[in-house]
Amino acid sequence: MSAALHLSQKQQHQQQEQQHHYESSYYLSSRSSVSQQTHRSSHGLKVSVKTAKGQEVVKLSPLPKRAKRTYLAMDTDCEVIGYVVPVFRANHEVVRGLMEAQDEEVREEGVNYVAMRNLFVREAREAMEVRVEKRTRTTHVRESAERLALGRTMDEWAEFRKKMNPDSLTHPPEFIVKPRGQTVWEGKTVKLHCTVAGWPKPRIAWYKNNVLIDAKAHPEKYTVESNYNMHSLEIKNCDFFDTAQYYASVLNVKGEASSVATIVVKRFQEGEEAGPLDPKPHGFCAEHGVTFEATIIDKFEVAFGREGETLSLGCTVIVYPTVKKYQPDVVWYRNSVALKPSKWVHTHWSGERATLTLVHLNKEDEGLYTLRINTKSGFETYSAYVFVRDADVEVEGVPVAPLDVRCHDANKDYVVVTWKQPAMEGSSSILGYYIDRCEVGTHHWAQCNDAPVKYARFPVTGLVEGRSYVFRVRALNRAGVSRPSRGSEPVVAMDPSDRARLRAGPSAPWTGMIKFTEEDPTVGVVPGEPSEVVVTEATKSYVVLGWKPPIQRGHEGVMYYIEKCIAGTDNWQRVNTGMPVKSPRFALFDLAEGKAYSFRVRCCNSAGVGEPCAPTGDITVGDKLDLPSAPGSIVVTRNTDTSVVASWGASKEVVHLVGYYIECCVVGSDVWMPCNNKPVKQTRFVCHGLSTGVNYVFKVKAVNAAGYSQSSPDSDAVVVKAAIAVSEKPAGVTLLEAAKDYMMLGWTEPANNGGADIRGYFVDYRTVKGGVFGKWHEMNHKAVTTNSFKAENLKENVFYEFQVRSMNMAGVSKPSLPSAALECKEWTITVPGAPLGLHVLEVRDTSVVVLWEPPTFAGRTPVNGYYLDIKEASAGEEGWKAVHEKANKLKYMKVTGLNAGASYVFRLRAQNLAGVGKPSAALGPVLAQTRPGTHEIIVDVDDDGVISMIFECSEMAAGSEFVWSKNYQTITDTSRLTIVTEKGKSRAIFNDPSLEDLGTFSCVVTNTDGISSSYTLTEEGLKRLLDISYDHKFPVIPFKNEMAMDLLEKGRVRFWTQVEKCTSACQVDYVFNDVIVTQGKKYTMNFDQNTGIIEMFMDSLEVTDEGTFTFNLVDGKAKGTTSLVLIGEEFRELQKKSEFERAEWVRKQGPHFVEYLDFTVTQECNVLLKCKIGNVKPETEINWYKDSLDCEEDDEDAKKIERQDGVLTFNIGKISKKDAGAYEVQLRDERGKDRSTFNLTDAGYQAVMNELFRVIANSSTDIKVLSTEHGIMLYSFVTYYTEEQRVGWLHKDAKIAASERVKAGVTGEQLWLKINEPTEKDKGKYTMDIFDGKDGVKRVFDLSGQAWEEAFEEFQRLKAAAIAERNRARVIGGLPDVVAIQEGKSLNLTGNVWGEPVPEVTWIKNDRQLVADDHYALKFEHGKFASITIAAVTTADSGKYALLVKNKYGTEAGEFTVSVYIPEDEESKEKKE
Repeated sequence: MSAALHLSQKQQHQQQEQQHHYESSYYLSSRSSVSQQTHRSSHGLKVSVKTAKGQEVVKLSPLPKRAKRTYLAMDTDCEVIGYVVPVFRANHEVVRGLMEAQDEEVREEGVNYVAMRNLFVREAREAMEVRVEKRTRTTHVRESAERLALGRTMDEWAEFRKKMNPDSLTHPPEFIVKPRGQTVWEGKTVKLHCTVAGWPKPRIAWYKNNVLIDAKAHPEKYTVESNYNMHSLEIKNCDFFDTAQYYASVLNVKGEASSVATIVVKRFQEGEEAGPLDPKPHGFCAEHGVTFEATIIDKFEVAFGREGETLSLGCTVIVYPTVKKYQPDVVWYRNSVALKPSKWVHTHWSGERATLTLVHLNKEDEGLYTLRINTKSGFETYSAYVFVRDADVEVEGVPVAPLDVRCHDANKDYVVVTWKQPAMEGSSSILGYYIDRCEVGTHHWAQCNDAPVKYARFPVTGLVEGRSYVFRVRALNRAGVSRPSRGSEPVVAMDPSDRARLRAGPSAPWTGMIKFTEEDPTVGVVPGEPSEVVVTEATKSYVVLGWKPPIQRGHEGVMYYIEKCIAGTDNWQRVNTGMPVKSPRFALFDLAEGKAYSFRVRCCNSAGVGEPCAPTGDITVGDKLDLPSAPGSIVVTRNTDTSVVASWGASKEVVHLVGYYIECCVVGSDVWMPCNNKPVKQTRFVCHGLSTGVNYVFKVKAVNAAGYSQSSPDSDAVVVKAAIAVSEKPAGVTLLEAAKDYMMLGWTEPANNGGADIRGYFVDYRTVKGGVFGKWHEMNHKAVTTNSFKAENLKENVFYEFQVRSMNMAGVSKPSLPSAALECKEWTITVPGAPLGLHVLEVRDTSVVVLWEPPTFAGRTPVNGYYLDIKEASAGEEGWKAVHEKANKLKYMKVTGLNAGASYVFRLRAQNLAGVGKPSAALGPVLAQTRPGTHEIIVDVDDDGVISMIFECSEMAAGSEFVWSKNYQTITDTSRLTIVTEKGKSRAIFNDPSLEDLGTFSCVVTNTDGISSSYTLTEEGLKRLLDISYDHKFPVIPFKNEMAMDLLEKGRVRFWTQVEKCTSACQVDYVFNDVIVTQGKKYTMNFDQNTGIIEMFMDSLEVTDEGTFTFNLVDGKAKGTTSLVLIGEEFRELQKKSEFERAEWVRKQGPHFVEYLDFTVTQECNVLLKCKIGNVKPETEINWYKDSLDCEEDDEDAKKIERQDGVLTFNIGKISKKDAGAYEVQLRDERGKDRSTFNLTDAGYQAVMNELFRVIANSSTDIKVLSTEHGIMLYSFVTYYTEEQRVGWLHKDAKIAASERVKAGVTGEQLWLKINEPTEKDKGKYTMDIFDGKDGVKRVFDLSGQAWEEAFEEFQRLKAAAIAERNRARVIGGLPDVVAIQEGKSLNLTGNVWGEPVPEVTWIKNDRQLVADDHYALKFEHGKFASITIAAVTTADSGKYALLVKNKYGTEAGEFTVSVYIPEDEESKEKKE
């Protein structure tokens, strides 16, 4: 027992701490930590542990004296799982966020680490257990042997610990077992496995085609497991999209490694392999027990937007069946790249409709957009292209904005900005580009380059480390600078390794993100030489150098100096003398083009500048990247009505191709327009947005960073129209007639002929015996052109099936559905068979023409008529109804009365004497809709009188022809019509129009989608056309106006007319009474051929001028005549007018009245007599007369006369009856005289008064309301009022009778209506009717509602106030203002008071109330007289007195002053005076 080893509990605890430290030291990482750990182990503290046999086991302490403090990492169970070295150069908040986001994963990794730790220490713990117990010698000997064994074990353990030292244990990750590629069937689950070694324990990430797999975001698709260095990736329910390369990437602080495996998913499907967006078959969903079917409807079409606009794309999605709480996964793609929501892209899923909104469109948004609906059973997709046009430029000729600005190779103070050139350069070539930058969080844009750069790539330097920037680009040409491009994504100026760590996430599970640094930075270490200095980019404008940092760099950041040397010299110049750069990249500008330079780099830090690296070779400054060569010839083919497909040969000499731009131009113009605003890399592109029927040429150019290539040669001109395709398959194969050895078959032509006429049909047959089908055989080797076929050489009583294929110029269609099994036996029915070949022409919004062929089997008697039935496509069999009642004997019929936009189905039945046969196969559905751009047949009559019908077609295809028919039978006889066709226009000319040409003429354009039209020529229409033809053959000069006559000044007469058009050869004969007159003294002629006006002037009309005046015109073969007859009373009236006009002219030669005397009433209601005179002189006499009496200068009336600017005014003022009379003005001088009168009596006076009444009535203001103590008053003001003005008042449209309570009147200019003591009956509408000389002017006021309440309330208030004022207590008299009384006398004063009720009376002296006593006697008698008596007054009674009266309506005081004097004092004063 004495030799027993006793270990205290404290020593055991120390051992546990030592053990924990060794375990945590596994995570030391950097090179410095390795050297330092070795140093520490040689100076550690010694700890002796005695065993039972007294042996000492010496162990080094894990905590040396010089060791710095470590930061232990603990889990929630306080287990040490590692240590954290202080973060260097990292953003602590970013690291903290990453640590919190991955807390769950960190804990899982910590548990795995503890499990691995226990594997290593379990044996050591068992070896270190010590038991204290009593032993016998035998036991002691046995234990001594055991201690020897224990000593050997401890030695082995020490060796093991040395091996487990972190300095020798840590190593980069490596794959022990790599993942293997697999091939699986669609719908299966595949699992990739790998085993990885490395210490510290590597982290693993799985990638699919270089895209990180986020298993937590898609748990239904991926499962990732990691247990004891064994890792797996499980991919569930594989589909075609899972075919890819999968990378397993592992990383620890010592390095990284990756391995790739390829997964190929095969599909149970024959035929060609489906593309990534092609629909695939749906599968059964075991989770919900159904198979989901997704259908996309209301699809968005090819869309066009403009920069700056907002564009929305949407589709309605139906998922069947509907499962509660289940929604499909809706994903939008642009050019097969999934879109994520951002400030430019907004997605919305309402449960039924998927919407994608592109906010503020830019050319980067152009591309093929795909909507993918993922369900548990598969997916459904739909795609359409979106084109983004350039916004309008602010200055004509400037280029449009560049696009797709991106940042590359970002470093601490350097980034490379790239962009794509725009499609259009403007009016001149682009000279270069300006690059702008903006720091994130600000709105200030700074230009990065002073001179424009030609390359679409530019290195930006001078960035501030740690800050984020966005960039934009502007293009420059001779016209100016373009708008800026859309800003790039933000980029951080930082070290690439730091960025990689941030992107990779936490590098160790227990610390979030760790950047390993050296604990004891060595001070004063000069960095070594950088390596691998190369020229990464070289252009005429700049050269970019790149290098690797030095291996020996100390423990602080390094910076760099760049030096250059002209080739052939040894003169090295430092380029960045002011500030060293932080990034291993540098752009050198201002180098001489064509010269050769060498470059080298030095490193520097606080310790100094290192040695330069080896110089580069001689680098000649110039462009390394050449312009691409011109693309190959472009071939354009038709696609749709608004698009074509362009294909071209790729550029043969091109490096770093960005893409191609396609341009188009309308033939005949020189304006080239871009087809795409975003370059495409493929050599095939569908150009949308073209105009149907327009002829275009196309060209293409390539673009790379150096610029644009030369354009390809122009393509051949192509007309935009739908491409010709193979027609659809025929339908409705039926039996029309049967005999012993043949059967007559019929069918319906294809619904879509593929853009070209059907050239024929091929029939196949097979036999059917007992349900067994034979092989198909061709029935005819030459195509039949009708919709029926006689199948001959058949066997009687044998069943056959038939199928039909159509053929057009594009090829043969797929076969129709087989007919029913038909037995070949002779028919015995009597009614006719079904008609054949139903088809429609001239489809319009409300009508359609149905045509057919007679049935092959007519029955026992010939067919004598047809019945056409119609129904809407959505109606059932009960919806059929007859179009007409009587049988139609023709083989066509025009159906009218259709609803535009509705679809209809037709069928036809034939009739003979035996009855009506079975209906034909249904035709349709036919959409009643006029196609855009549809033309109708136009009937034209040319200048030579030729009548023709014209039909135009803008959608002519290759091989299209115009086919004219009469009554829907092709015209073969050219004796009646001559057909002339030029390009897209056909003219049918009538050779000799007559009644034989009556009928319906139609024209059909072959190889089109049924383009046709018709015109029915009736007898009436033919007669009208013949009349027009005659007019054209024998033309008449058209007149705008027939001959007219005007009276001119001096009584001259003007005869004139105007023709619509004439030539310079037009001649005019002027005729009077069939005699041609010529120009002379009596007649003056004029013919203006430019305006077509023909004139003839006469100075006067005499008696001999009565008769007919005529103008005869001749213009080539056209003639025209117009006449004017002046005879009888009409001539004499015109002659009088002519004489009057001449007399007027003579009158105006002297002083005269331009405007005769008349009156006017001003707004102030003054009456003015006015006239306007002309041609007066200073000596002209102007005299006014009233009632033939001259107005003298000293008369009162003379003061009313004014003259200003040729206007004479007599201001009567406010008119009255005394102003009535006859007023006259006379003008006289040596040239003549004139006078004007105005009779201001009777009718004249009344007219003036009526005008005055009008002015007064219209000057009235709106009715207003005023409340008084007596009632309510309605009033209006007028400018002036005369007693003759009639004013009436109405209440509720009834005239108000005057009474004591309601009175109307006038006070000055106020018109009023007073309502005394108003009641509720007085509410309502009041109207004031003022006579205005004709009817009256009405002013209305509605005295009800709030107006009544306010007026009535104010009336009551005023009434109460008046009562109070009347009954208010007051002193009405009797008291003097001042009373002077001799001392010793008695004073008696009486005041008269009033008030109802009787007021209270109080006497006051000097503001104190008096009380009756022996000295003061106060009385109040009869409620009216208040008296005060002061006996034997003394000087003390002097002062201010007041009689105060008061009742409930008010209070009033009558004040007076009492002055008491002494007689002696008065006498002495008088003596002194």
